[in-house]
Amino acid sequence: MGADCCGHGTTFEGLSAEYKRRLWLVIAINASMFLVEMGAGALAGSQALQADALDFLGDATTYGIGLAVLGTSIQIRARAAILKALSLTAMALWVLGSTVYHVIVLGIPRAEIMGAIGILALAANVASVLILVRYKDGDANVRSVWLCSRNDAIGNVGVMAAALAA
Repeated sequence: MGADCCGHGTTFEGLSAEYKRRLWLVIAINASMFLVEMGAGALAGSQALQADALDFLGDATTYGIGLAVLGTSIQIRARAAILKALSLTAMALWVLGSTVYHVIVLGIPRAEIMGAIGILALAANVASVLILVRYKDGDANVRSVWLCSRNDAIGNVGVMAAALAA
């Protein structure tokens, strides 16, 4: 399913039943990993895991928004994209603030938990990438799902590097 999926010069907008099924699966993976990483992050005292957990929650939410606006007008999809950007900005600010607090007030996190959960998160994101690889091209909403999953897999490598450094 490329940008010209049907040979008519049109951009894939995510309207196929197969894409929707795959997107629901990726939403479930992200929501599950939010719960796993938030708990493990609290247990390990790891801001990196909690930040990554919020990223999973943000992805599940933004993918859900993307799913909800499939097939709607370009104006509605553009508003959805702005809403996604605002919600991710709010989460980023929370992560920044809580990281500063963590560095100043709390101690060093438990590296073994960070590493183990980091590997699990990487596996979840790689699975999401493989589920969506057929749909990596398309309109902005379709591409954003692919790019978020791919970039998150790259970010998980950073979490594992933080675990090694701790």
